[in-house]
Amino acid sequence: LISLVGCLAFFVAIKVQDGKMDDLRSRVSVSTDDSSSVTSKVNYVETPVDFVELKKENPDIYAWINIPGTAVDYPVLRSKEYNTYYLNHSVDNKKSASGSIYTHDYNDMDFADFNTVVYGHNMKNGTMFGTLKKYRDKTFFEQNQYINIYMPGRIMKYQIFAAYVWDDRHILLSFDFDNEAIREAYIDMIFSTRRMNANINNDVTVTKDDKIVTLSTCTSNDDERYLVQGVLIYDSRE
Repeated sequence: LISLVGCLAFFVAIKVQDGKMDDLRSRVSVSTDDSSSVTSKVNYVETPVDFVELKKENPDIYAWINIPGTAVDYPVLRSKEYNTYYLNHSVDNKKSASGSIYTHDYNDMDFADFNTVVYGHNMKNGTMFGTLKKYRDKTFFEQNQYINIYMPGRIMKYQIFAAYVWDDRHILLSFDFDNEAIREAYIDMIFSTRRMNANINNDVTVTKDDKIVTLSTCTSNDDERYLVQGVLIYDSRE
């Protein structure tokens, strides 16, 4: 009985958090472009997120990520306290098993690094990064190719080129991306991935001078992470 009550409390808490996130999306008027609009209007600029309202909710919010075809449609945060704060805290700073979508201070907050790593839980109910696992399916991978990242007055579009299981190394602490040779070797490593359920789009060109975003989430194996990676193809700031 105690276990049942505990499980019910957990699922109620998750449901309440999901409801709060739905309310936040409504208040900041987030646009969810479909894939066709991305491909046909790659140069179309809009800033659909009210960051003034978002900052009132939490000043740690600095971007918004949206992936058409998935449930990923969330603010991106970085804690001033410590890097893993949002691993188990919601946008409203409440303790939460779902956590939030967040980055570490090893990356700048302008997505100008060679590799910006964004973290989120692989929730069974599909929230946070729970729908990234769909990229294990080759057809889904081929049909849902874009990541939108919004910042105040700015929109970035990334084309997904890889989705695969990797080990649990901290990417930003394991590779010196300031080194051109290491950047080249890292890209080669990605495109040579042959793991089961790995999907790599060899038609997408990625170079050491590009900007990529890596979405990282857990798997059922504590020693692994599932990564979805995209290369920047459009930045309204440039």
